[in-house]
Amino acid sequence: MTSTAAEEALANSTDDASLARSIARSQEIEEQIQINPAQFRMLTGVRPTGNMHLGHYFGTMKSWQEIQDRGVETWILVADYQVITDRDGVGPIRERVLSLVADTLAVGVDPEKSTIFTHSAVPAQNQLMLPFLSLVTEAELHRNPTVKAELEATDGRAMSGLLLTYPVHQAADILFCQANLVPVGKDQLPHLEQARLIAQRFDKRYGRAVKEHPVFRRPEALLSSASSVLGLDGQKMSKSRGNTIELRMTADETAKAIKKAKTDADRVITYDPVNRPEVSNLLLLASLTSGRTPEEIAAEIGDGGAGTLKKVVTESVNDYFAPIRARREELVANEDYLLEVLHAGNARANDVANRTLDDVRTAMHMNY
Repeated sequence: MTSTAAEEALANSTDDASLARSIARSQEIEEQIQINPAQFRMLTGVRPTGNMHLGHYFGTMKSWQEIQDRGVETWILVADYQVITDRDGVGPIRERVLSLVADTLAVGVDPEKSTIFTHSAVPAQNQLMLPFLSLVTEAELHRNPTVKAELEATDGRAMSGLLLTYPVHQAADILFCQANLVPVGKDQLPHLEQARLIAQRFDKRYGRAVKEHPVFRRPEALLSSASSVLGLDGQKMSKSRGNTIELRMTADETAKAIKKAKTDADRVITYDPVNRPEVSNLLLLASLTSGRTPEEIAAEIGDGGAGTLKKVVTESVNDYFAPIRARREELVANEDYLLEVLHAGNARANDVANRTLDDVRTAMHMNY
């Protein structure tokens, strides 16, 4: 084995061991939530770059109400500043932010129990970027998987400073509100580790390393077990690909979208994600929205073909989302209420952010 191959093998084994530890710790946290949910503050965030779709819902949004209702203090960030990390402009940002607030409330998030807020409305949160940037190296930023992927995707185009420092901005999101729980997929674990590292380095550098009185709580991962829903073309669900079913769609719009979904030539419907990803994805959608297994649904359809499959999926999706869509329609019609919810969340976030920044200034001897 060459030295390069040996290094790669060692890195992979280390990553596997680290993932195994993260999974085990996430399971412990699930058990602790059952016993004492009040010990946790959860933060999650979404960039308002487009309309929320079923991939967002089953990937993360569905869990927001579940975590909230289990008694965990829940904070939901509308990451409006992060829209410009990889874009030349913000687009119809106001419309998208309010649409996201409506989606969040429609799926069951209670603004009396949860805090919904935006980046741009919390100055103290963003001010933490300055001391945090002094705690990381350029090499560390370039090694971050998201930054590396974006750099490769630019095809030589210069990366913005905001995109390069994206992991530090995420760390500020988590640490400013003293969140100690972040729901993530395994591919997002490096971002969480960066936040933990920044918190550790800050306390060490500025003399607050005493365990009883750290400036920042150490965030931990609640690993998602959600099923990954593909787009209607069998690729990753993405607005830019035009392969999504949006939460705001009507029943008729949903039917038209599913009718165009990609399948295959085999008339007998079977659940086989490896060999029949498009058909299996439609079965998964029907399963997630009906409570039955994909195999059961496939057996019922039998040799009914793609037409029957799409009819079953359409009915199941529309039935499941009907109450969410009805609630969303009411919310969208009352912009004043959406703004009221957002302003209240921003006020709460500012209160916490200002207290955290005061602690940071005190630790840095800048409290003058």
